[in-house]
Amino acid sequence: MTDIYVSACNIITPLGFTTGENAKSILSGITGIRLHEDPAISPEPFHASLIDTVSLDENFSVLGNPVDYSRFEKMAVLSINDVIKNTGIGIHGNRTLFILSTTKGNIDLLGSKPGGQAQPTDVYLWHTAQKIQKHFGFLNEPIVVSHACISGIQAIITGSRLIRGGFYDHVIINGTDIITEFVYSGFSSFKSLSTGPCRPFDKSRDGLSLGEGSGTMILSVSKDDSEKRPVTVGHGFSTNDANHISGPSRTGEGLYLAISKLTDREPDYPGFISAHGTATPYNDEMESIAITRAGMQDIPVNSLKGYWGHTLGAAGVLESIMSIWSLINGVVPATLGFTEMGVTNPLNITRSSIKVSTGKCLKIASGFGGCNAVTSFSVQ
Repeated sequence: MTDIYVSACNIITPLGFTTGENAKSILSGITGIRLHEDPAISPEPFHASLIDTVSLDENFSVLGNPVDYSRFEKMAVLSINDVIKNTGIGIHGNRTLFILSTTKGNIDLLGSKPGGQAQPTDVYLWHTAQKIQKHFGFLNEPIVVSHACISGIQAIITGSRLIRGGFYDHVIINGTDIITEFVYSGFSSFKSLSTGPCRPFDKSRDGLSLGEGSGTMILSVSKDDSEKRPVTVGHGFSTNDANHISGPSRTGEGLYLAISKLTDREPDYPGFISAHGTATPYNDEMESIAITRAGMQDIPVNSLKGYWGHTLGAAGVLESIMSIWSLINGVVPATLGFTEMGVTNPLNITRSSIKVSTGKCLKIASGFGGCNAVTSFSVQ
């Protein structure tokens, strides 16, 4: 199998505008989830992880006029710019592809008042991807992956397969989503939101916390000489159990099948598993069943949702980047909010930061409609 390398990752969340800033806050047990009062999102106070608008505009002002870009676009452009600035790989050519991973994109522009700067096409995901593509001068038509909450992992799988198929040498993957009234009201209608910061896999968990963020990574056929410890992407698989429009399979069948397909190709077990871990009663239970069925119940498992909240289409990219950081530095963060086992198939949930010596991790994700995805990362 052709080696595909990961280089120059970036994370933008309320915890910081670089991967290093986010890692430092996470290891310190700091969460970006706060109680907010914003009538534009909810008539009542709500817990969420939101990026400060003033900081966003200040950071973006060195790249362009903030008024010419939406909130979503500013986050994505900032993240991609940081990656391009820090990579040692030449990516401006016809062998480079840009993939945008998101669930809702510029959905906040849907309710823009007539006469404003927003145009009807600005809401379309393909249009947003093209605007970002043109900003950076990428030559090829971008691809949009919008597949519920596995979008980020699916984008990584898609990029890896396109490189292995010989279509491209480099793929830039950005995952971004923002929290809006549309997003908040949708999850609220499902009664899936937590009354406070979420508590993945915990006995007292009562729902998820929403979050916004942007993450970018480069997949490449060549090593980045600036990377001290090269990281490679393994196989990736996605399945759909078609169980319910929003509820996951009670048997974990779809996720179990995805994990099984990967372990058939990669029989060596990972040092840890980065779970989806939304802190909803059904998701965490389903993941525990699938992981146990795969025989991985003793492997350390963590969820990062307690730090950033659920960042939707960005989650798979953000959490993969943090998992890569963990592999390189040999440290897996605690599952913030977890204190007492709350799933019927007990897992080895990280209660505090732990050291890992095995240079491989598994990243899993699940989403509405019964979709599931899994991939692996290894450090050399």
